[in-house]
Amino acid sequence: MPRIRKGAARTQARKRILRAARGYYGSNHKSKYRAEDAVIRAGRYAFRDRRRLKRDMRRLWITRITAACRMRDCRYSLFINGLKMAGIKLNRKMLSQLAIEDPKAFDQICASAVKNSRATAAKA
Repeated sequence: MPRIRKGAARTQARKRILRAARGYYGSNHKSKYRAEDAVIRAGRYAFRDRRRLKRDMRRLWITRITAACRMRDCRYSLFINGLKMAGIKLNRKMLSQLAIEDPKAFDQICASAVKNSRATAAKA
């Protein structure tokens, strides 16, 4: 009885890997084994960096809000605490957008946050 080889399945697997490795540098897009390693590594980086991107964006928004608060003689921590006390439920992304695109609205929000923050500090 003759030995059965993979045939079509092997070709399909090789094509799938090489298709995923299109555009990779050197033999990483030509050799099946190098391409397989490169695709696995790229997948790990992609998975990790999808989460890291969320972290980095939040850090950027906080930095922008901090800069906008400092321009108005307020600290970031007091600003966020004042927002919570005032019941203003805006996330950091929206606050940073407001600080950039609509400074007058951010001024009003900052004023109410500082007022509420100082009122709670006076009670304590």
